[in-house]
Amino acid sequence: MYQNYYGFKEPPFTLTPNPEFLFLSRCHQEAYAHLLYAIESRAGFIELSGEVGTGKTTIVRTLLSQLQPEIYKSALIFNPTLSPLALLQEINREFGLLSASSETRELHQALNEFLLNENRENHTVVLVIDEAQNLSRDVLEQVRLISNLETEREKLIQVVLVGQPELRDLLAREDLRQLRQRITVRYHLERMDEGDIHSYIRHRIRIAAEGREPVSFTNAAVKRIARTSKGLPRLINSLCDRAILLAYTKDSREISGEMAAIAIADISKEVRRSPRLLVGIFALAMFVVVSLFIFSPFDRRETKQSTTFLPASTAKQPEIQGGVRLLQEMLKMTGHYSAVPTGVFDRSTEEAVKGFQAKEGLKVDGKPGGQTLTRLYLKSGGEFAPYSAATIKKEEVAR
Repeated sequence: MYQNYYGFKEPPFTLTPNPEFLFLSRCHQEAYAHLLYAIESRAGFIELSGEVGTGKTTIVRTLLSQLQPEIYKSALIFNPTLSPLALLQEINREFGLLSASSETRELHQALNEFLLNENRENHTVVLVIDEAQNLSRDVLEQVRLISNLETEREKLIQVVLVGQPELRDLLAREDLRQLRQRITVRYHLERMDEGDIHSYIRHRIRIAAEGREPVSFTNAAVKRIARTSKGLPRLINSLCDRAILLAYTKDSREISGEMAAIAIADISKEVRRSPRLLVGIFALAMFVVVSLFIFSPFDRRETKQSTTFLPASTAKQPEIQGGVRLLQEMLKMTGHYSAVPTGVFDRSTEEAVKGFQAKEGLKVDGKPGGQTLTRLYLKSGGEFAPYSAATIKKEEVAR
């Protein structure tokens, strides 16, 4: 919704890992260096741990993407709940070994031949297992057996175990001491501090805006975000995204401490009502998009009872009434509309929109555009489910 307003090529604070937005704090740089050193030196077993959302997966993905394919062969396993046999089959499949065997011995033999061939070609083979804290003892034993594949001088496969802090507790178990003793490089990824967070926010904004900074966060805003997020990138992204959305509704290019506090409160509310969160976001997005067709331009039609405003050529569509009714319900929730919602955009609805715009410091024109609808949605608590206008097709509205 705010992407075009600020000139972002894409939203700067999405939750999906994207190597293009990679930001290496001091801790991230150290973790990256540890992994790279261990892989290049063929250390064998490597452990990377960290809290949820600290950026472990992003670091690993970035590292793998930067390994030269003519030198390194890598595989990334995401499903740690596999059985020992299924894990071995998945590893072979990821390395391009198409054996359909269900015999562990045959699978081990195929993998060993592959590793020996790669070693003769001076290739380094890297296996990364993410969410490794969920691995069972039997699966970890299978991983240890895989690591036994070696020559007289070096390991044939580099195994990187990536997981939450529970991974360290798991590997500390007495019955896993043989595996623990093989881990030669360990690194625990700490959370970002306030200075890192400020740099992180600016970095993502500049990447999304292709070198510009069309919106900025004050020191007070960063302090609030740092205190609430505790340095976790995933939560920082959620808070910053909401803060920019709020700034957009205020036609502002600076995020103040007050805006950050409101964003934090909004996110906290959504965590408490998480089952409705995705529905609310979808409702807001569709409401803003569909409103572009519903409310602009207006066709004024006089009746004996009242003056109504309906979009030209769409006055008979019941979907439109659903959209207007939702608008009226949100206006009523914020105390600007006292009548019974009718689904008709009449004079009283227009005046209610103007009243809301005036109170919120928006352009007072009576038209519920993107900024007005977004602010209205946030002020009403985001409690409304999608309405039938969400199914309107552009060609139907334009007809």
